Amino acid sequence: MTILDRYILKELFVPFSISLCILCFIVLTKEMLRLVELLVTNGVGLLAVFKIIVNLMPSFLVLTLPMACLISSITTFSRFSFDKELVAMRAAGLSLLRIAVPVFVFSFLVFLGTLFLSQWGQPWSSISLKKLAISLIQDQLHLALDRGVFNEPADDLMIFVPKPEPGEKAMGIFILDQRDPAKKVIVTAQTFQMLKNPQRKQFGIRLHEGKIHHISRDGDQHHLVAFSAYDLKMAPSPALNVEKPERPDYQHIMAELEKSDWRDTRMLRRLMEYYKDLGFPVATLILGVLGMPVGIVSKRTGRMRGFVLGIFIMVGYYLLNVLGEFSVTALFLHPFAGAWLPNVLLFLMTWMLFNQASRH
Repeated sequence: MTILDRYILKELFVPFSISLCILCFIVLTKEMLRLVELLVTNGVGLLAVFKIIVNLMPSFLVLTLPMACLISSITTFSRFSFDKELVAMRAAGLSLLRIAVPVFVFSFLVFLGTLFLSQWGQPWSSISLKKLAISLIQDQLHLALDRGVFNEPADDLMIFVPKPEPGEKAMGIFILDQRDPAKKVIVTAQTFQMLKNPQRKQFGIRLHEGKIHHISRDGDQHHLVAFSAYDLKMAPSPALNVEKPERPDYQHIMAELEKSDWRDTRMLRRLMEYYKDLGFPVATLILGVLGMPVGIVSKRTGRMRGFVLGIFIMVGYYLLNVLGEFSVTALFLHPFAGAWLPNVLLFLMTWMLFNQASRH
C-alpha cells in the first residue's frame, strides 16, 4: 500500500465516522419515545436503557453503514476536486481507476461489516434484547412501584403502596386487578416482595397477611378470602415484551409458493428478503465507488453538501427497493429480479458516471 493509498483511506475514514454517528443518531430518534417510556413510565434505569441501545445498534448499522460509506466517498473526492489534489494525482500519471483502489478496499471492509451484521448481528441482537427484557422485569416492577402514587406496571393492573410518615416503617399494599373481564379483584396485604422465574418467564409479587376481595362486574356478588401468603402473577410490560421474529426457511417458502402457483404475496416478500440478505450489503460496494464521480462533479461547498447528496441518493435507492417489492407483489417480476434490480440500476449509473469522470 502506497503513501497515497493510506492518505485516501485516512481521508475517507474521517467523514465516514462523522456521518455514521449522525445517521445512527437520526435513526435512533424514532426509538426515543419508547426509550423515554421505559425510562420514565416503567422506571428502567439509564444503564439498562444504554444496554438496550447497544443491542439495537446492529439493526441501525445495517442501514447506516452503506449511507455513511457513500457520504464519505462523496465528501472526500469533492474536497480532492475542489483543492486540486485530484488534478495533481492525475498529472502524476495515475488513472481514476488506480486512485479508486483504496476506495474499493474501504468499501469492501464496510461491505464485510454490513454482511456480518445482516447475517449474524441482527439475529444476535433479537435474542439479546429478549434476554435483557426478561432480566429487567423484576427491577422494572420494583422501581415502578413508587410510594404514595398509583402505579400501573401492567395492563388493567393498578398498585398503590402507601408513603410512610417520617420515622415510620413502610407497611401495606393495595392492588386492583381487572385483567379478568368477568370480575375485578382487590387485594390488600401488610408486606410484599418481588418474585421472578426467568426460566418459565413468570413474574409477580408475593403478598403476606392480607385479604382478597372478588367483586363481580355488576356488583351483585362479593367474596372475601383471607390469606397468610399469596402469589400474584403478572405478565411482562408490553414496552419490554421483545419477541424474536420468526422467519420461515427457504424450503418452506418455496413449498408455499408452489401450492399457490406463485401468487402468495406474503411468501413472495419472504423470498425477496432472502435475496436481499446479500443484495443490500453488495450495494455498499457500489455506493462507495459511486461517491467518487458524484463528489468530483459536485466539488466542495462544505461537508453538508456531501451529506445531503448522499441522503438523496440513498432515498432514491430505497425508492427503487420499494418499486421492486411492488413489482414482485404485483406479479410483474421474480423475487430475485425485484431484490437485485436496484443494485443493477445503481451499478449502471456508477459505471456511466465513473467513465465520464475518468474521461474528464
